[in-house]
Amino acid sequence: MTKRGKNIYKRKDGRWEARRIKGYNEQGKALYAYFYGQTYAEARNKLFAAPPRIESKRGCNFAEADSALCFGDALDLWLNSVRDKLKTSSYVKYFNQVHNHIKPALGQYPLANLTSEILNGFAAEKRKNGKRDATGGLSEKTVKDLMATIKAVFRFAKGEALLADADISLNLPRQKRKEIRVLFQDEQAALEKYLRNGMDECKLGVLLCLYTGLRIGELCALKWADIAMGDGALTVRRTMQRIQTFSDADAPKTKIFVTSPKSERSVRTIPLPEFLINRLKPFHPSDPNAYFLTGDPERRMEPRAYYNRFQSYIAACGIENMNFHGLRHTFATRCVEVGFEIKSLSEILGHANIKITLERYVHPSLDLKRTNMNKLSESL
Repeated sequence: MTKRGKNIYKRKDGRWEARRIKGYNEQGKALYAYFYGQTYAEARNKLFAAPPRIESKRGCNFAEADSALCFGDALDLWLNSVRDKLKTSSYVKYFNQVHNHIKPALGQYPLANLTSEILNGFAAEKRKNGKRDATGGLSEKTVKDLMATIKAVFRFAKGEALLADADISLNLPRQKRKEIRVLFQDEQAALEKYLRNGMDECKLGVLLCLYTGLRIGELCALKWADIAMGDGALTVRRTMQRIQTFSDADAPKTKIFVTSPKSERSVRTIPLPEFLINRLKPFHPSDPNAYFLTGDPERRMEPRAYYNRFQSYIAACGIENMNFHGLRHTFATRCVEVGFEIKSLSEILGHANIKITLERYVHPSLDLKRTNMNKLSESL
């Protein structure tokens, strides 16, 4: 077929065929409605003249529901369309955005009736009354993510000819960057001293993260086979997450998944400092398939349980307001303080580019700033 427009084709018999999604079967395969014409314009006009219809109009209570596709149904169609394209964790995030926030507030509107004013009003209301933070509203980042999802649904609707056109302008909130707590040098020294006292696999894991920048999920999924002791290098191949499940109403609400890392760049090889290799050697098990944190191929430690153990470590050291991800930021900051080359640091952290490393993960200390200021005065 010759293609003109995303969903309009010229058939071999000379006619033009237009199509759009009308629903999904039990296996998640898209079901299409078809429209034909002798010309491209005729097929296109039929496509947009016919009201979008799907088998279920859950949530629609408008009088014109029989002739207008509800936004709630458009949300369902979009979720079905992306389910097999996304990692499970990403799909769960979108599912919860749709069912916890977007659909309850906007699902009953006919898709064609949604305006910039309605959508921006939804965002403003979520910032005030989203019931998430201390002020009673959702964070700027959460609201921004919700609005980005709404934009994606509108793009999908236009691409699948569920909507002829839409002049939607969304006011995305400015996201305030949350400052991540990093360890001061004396705090790091106190923590390392505590870890060396009665060292076990779990304490060794914290030390490993302090000198490699591993994420907690990457550490929990790490196996000894991923560490080449002879080469002195560690390869990140997978991550572990506890994720919400939907398949069976009688099954637990969450399940542990071991999947590929966060992004393509997150699959990476990290050289290990010599002192750390010496620390690892006494714990090396006979079975290379053993998990790093347990020394057992059949038993693993999930991120939530390990996070709680980490909190007990920092509490014993008198360190306050520190989360596990702060170890990754501490590693990046220490690297910058000793003059680490930024491109290499970016690759070790698994970032797509050095801009992410510099803007999100580098927290220069006051001592480093003072040293650099003194360099300026020396040059003058």
